[in-house]
Order: sequence, then C-alpha cells, then structure tokens
Amino acid sequence: MSATPPSPTALRVSSLPQNAPKPFALLPNAQQMQEIAAELGLAGLRKLRFEGQIEAMGRADWKLTGKLGATVVQPCVVTLDPVTTRIDAPVERIFQHSFTTPDGEVEVEMDEDDRTEPLGAWIDPAAVMVEALSLNLPLYPRVPDAELEQTVFTEDGLKPMTDEDARPFAGLAALRGQLDDDTE
Repeated sequence: MSATPPSPTALRVSSLPQNAPKPFALLPNAQQMQEIAAELGLAGLRKLRFEGQIEAMGRADWKLTGKLGATVVQPCVVTLDPVTTRIDAPVERIFQHSFTTPDGEVEVEMDEDDRTEPLGAWIDPAAVMVEALSLNLPLYPRVPDAELEQTVFTEDGLKPMTDEDARPFAGLAALRGQLDDDTE
C-alpha cells in the first residue's frame, strides 16, 4: 500500500473514524473547474460543489453519501448554441471490502446495485464528484425551440427519399391511395 495519496482529496481508509461520519466539502477553484470541464468535454463549468460524508458500514465496508451541485454549459445538439443546465443530484457509493470481479471474463453481468465499488486503500471524494457529474450531464442538451431541419440528398434524376417516405406505413398509404383511384 502506498503512503502517498493518489490525489490531494483522497482519504486513507485506515485513518477514517470507525464510530463517526467523516464530513467533506469540495468547492473546486476556477483552474480545477476548467480541467474538469475539459476532461468531460463541456463548453463551461460555472459552479461546482460536492459535500457529504463517509461513514463505516459494519467492520470493513464504507458508504459515501453526498449532494452534487453544478452549473454546466454544453453545446446544443441541434444548433451548437450554448445550453446552460443546473444539476442538483444526490450521490451514494458503497465501498465493499469483499467486492469481487470475475478474473479473465470479457463479458460481466452488472450487479443491480450500481452504487457498489471495490474498497481500496483510499476513498477519493473528488473522483466520485467527477464521475457523478459525468453521469448526471444531459445527454442531448437543446436550446428551447431548436428543431432539426430536413435536408434531402439524392443523385440527379432520382426522386429524393424524405423522412415521410421512410415511415413504415407510408408505402401502405400510397398503395391504398392507388387502389382508391383505380376503383373510381
């Protein structure tokens, strides 16, 4: 076990109090927020706060609970204009001493409890903060009223296929229209 922490915010498990929660509060400075924004591919990160506690669960396991608050800026998926989103999310991780991973298996079935992680020598609230932020980011941020315009491409002399033509029952509707025309 290394005596050097992996980061300045990492807490050595053997030094955590067994009989009382260990509170923490992280408020990254502007430089740290720029680094996190770059790591997560954000256009900007205006505010970020993560506070909570780490407490013992039995003799060997630990539980981290906290609240994440952030204001992120991402490009709109339609217009690429900046979209600002406020994130307020509860965070919970359980670090298990007896956590096992199958050796040599390529495909692993995920446990239903996705809060569970293996317990190492250190628990790093900053790493949990960045992971929780990335999991809570909007997948498809959009500016209000942003709509994707239809663009149609085809070779010269061919009829372009539109979104309407690609619908499963569009062909049936056209066929029904032809049948109605033939019966008149």
